[in-house]
Amino acid sequence: MLELAILGLLKESDLHGYELKKRLSEALGPFSTVSFGSLYPALARLESAGAVKAVEARDVPEIGSPSLGAELAAFRTWHAGQTGRRSGRSRKVYGITPRGHQLFDELLAAETSSTDDDRLFNLRLAFARYLPPDVRLGMLERRRAALVERLAAARARLRAGRERLDTYTQSLVEHGTEATERDISWLDRLIAAEHAGTDAAPRQEEHDQ
Repeated sequence: MLELAILGLLKESDLHGYELKKRLSEALGPFSTVSFGSLYPALARLESAGAVKAVEARDVPEIGSPSLGAELAAFRTWHAGQTGRRSGRSRKVYGITPRGHQLFDELLAAETSSTDDDRLFNLRLAFARYLPPDVRLGMLERRRAALVERLAAARARLRAGRERLDTYTQSLVEHGTEATERDISWLDRLIAAEHAGTDAAPRQEEHDQ
C-alpha cells in the first residue's frame, strides 16, 4: 500500500521525503503513522525499480519542531549508514518516471479486487480519479455490497447476543452498525453521481456528518 500511495502522490507533483510524509499524513489518514524509517526504504525500492528518480536537491529549511528534528536526525543517521557518507543539509526530491506511472496503474488495478479492507478502499478511493469510469463504478458497487453484507452480519450478531451483552458493549456494536449505514448511504450518493456522469460527487464532509 505504501508504494501505491507514494506513486499516487508523486503523480501530482515532485516531492522530497518530508513533504511526501506530510502529504501522506494529511491526505491519507491510514498512513498518518508512516515514519521516515519506513518511507525512505520504500522510496529506495521504487528508485531501484526505476519507478521514481531524483529530480533535484533542495536545502533543508530550519525545523522548529523538536520531534520532527529528531525524526530528520534519525533519517540522516540511516542515510549515512546506507551511503557511507553524511547527508548534510540537502534532501533528494523525487519524481515519478514512465515506469512509475505504469507501476501505479498496475498496483491500483490489482487492489480493486479487495473491497472489505477499509484502509485499502480508502487508499483506492483517494486515487479513483485515475481509474476508468466503469472500473471506478465497479469498485464502488463491490464496496457497497461488502458493507451491506457486513451490516447484515452485525445486526444478526446483535440480535443473537442482546441478552448477554452489557449496555456499553451493546452501544458499541450499535455505533458500528450506524457507521456502516452512513457509509452505505455515502456510497449510494457516489454511485448515483457516477451513473449521472458528473464530477459533483459528495464531499467527504457530507460523509462524516
